[in-house]
Amino acid sequence: MRNEVVLPELHCPHPRLSVWYARIGDTVLAGERLVEILVDGATVDIPAPETGHLRECHARIDDILTAGQLLAIIESA
Repeated sequence: MRNEVVLPELHCPHPRLSVWYARIGDTVLAGERLVEILVDGATVDIPAPETGHLRECHARIDDILTAGQLLAIIESA
């Protein structure tokens, strides 16, 4: 099953991707930190919604993001 990871509304004009905690092919656990977003000098962690394998990353470090933007695809059994 494919699970999309999207950026939630953070009420910040220019959220920026700062860290990926997993690489394509890695196993991630539901609730585990997947990506870190920099917003107004603070950070927000986006967790993996499901346990599975990170199959696709759709944003790179330092990319400026928008709410609802697709960040990654996690494939679960």
